[in-house]
Amino acid sequence: MNQEVRKIRSFIDLDAWQEGHRLVLTVYATTKVFPGEETFGLVSQMRRCAGSITSNIAERFSRRSYRDKAQFYAISQGSVTELQNQLLIARDVGYLTREKFGEIALQTIKVHKIVNGLIKKSRSLHDS
Repeated sequence: MNQEVRKIRSFIDLDAWQEGHRLVLTVYATTKVFPGEETFGLVSQMRRCAGSITSNIAERFSRRSYRDKAQFYAISQGSVTELQNQLLIARDVGYLTREKFGEIALQTIKVHKIVNGLIKKSRSLHDS
């Protein structure tokens, strides 16, 4: 295995942030076509929690203690799960096609797995 090791200089270098940012952009683009009556409801909720995923990853980057890092990763995980719930609502009320729902759901699963890996890595570094 010839994996190149990248130097992480900023939160934007983290795979978790990059995948999360793609998810944020997808959520913003997708919710543009939701009914106007949802602007301050589901649209706002989905956009806020999608943004929270990457915001907490970014904030975690400036923290030094394991406890702080783990807390911000956990908040990111919670935001991913909240977004997954909101996607189900959007699908079930007819704002998302099953295809679009599936596409975004896969993105959320990918982000969830990456952040979960960071949580495990942080724990293993803390425990060693």
